[in-house]
Amino acid sequence: MDITVNINASTSGNSYFDGGLLQLIGWTLLGTLITIVTLGICYPWALCMVYGWKINHTVIDGRRLKFNGTAIGLFGLWIKWLLLMIITLGIYGFWVGISLEKWKVKNTTFVN
Repeated sequence: MDITVNINASTSGNSYFDGGLLQLIGWTLLGTLITIVTLGICYPWALCMVYGWKINHTVIDGRRLKFNGTAIGLFGLWIKWLLLMIITLGIYGFWVGISLEKWKVKNTTFVN
């Protein structure tokens, strides 16, 4: 039995973003305000809030994306990254951006 799968076949639909500018401005301002008021402690929550909004309004090939990450999950990583940056005198900071992107992708799935 030979099974052939065409990985280039489109699932049905276009790719688009259906979020609005005013929503983005509102979520960004709220995230910034919360980060400033809490002196950065709630930055992971603000990041999850804004990134989640962006992902939840994205459709790829007719399939909507969903962000499953939580601020609590990111907060633990944030503390670990901070400690590693202190221990390495800031050198680990070069890897934090990549680690954050890996975390975002790991916590992004398709709804359907």
